[in-house]
Amino acid sequence: MTAVRSRTPRSHSRPTSRTSSKKRPQHQQPHLPTMSTLPVLPKKPLPAGRPREWYVTHNRRLKAMRIAIALLDTGVYTVEQACDHTIHATAQRIGVHPPSPATCRLVRSLLP
Repeated sequence: MTAVRSRTPRSHSRPTSRTSSKKRPQHQQPHLPTMSTLPVLPKKPLPAGRPREWYVTHNRRLKAMRIAIALLDTGVYTVEQACDHTIHATAQRIGVHPPSPATCRLVRSLLP
């Protein structure tokens, strides 16, 4: 015969650090200068008839180039400065969906 555990919510069984009145310091993003406003180029339609993998790779490269240009524009010039958090924050700031780890690696490979 096995013992049955009660289904008491965790918050009632013991206090956690989240219920304390102390606030934990949040990670602060380093101050980056504002980006310049450049003219937006018109988009061209992609060629038809290519394999799906080609389109995925093409779009990943475009996204990585946009993020890399924005990083360079804000003063991030080396791979050491371009951590995942900085890349994600830059993508959010320029209005791009959060990049995948593969796209982050591609962004770093584009930096000098």
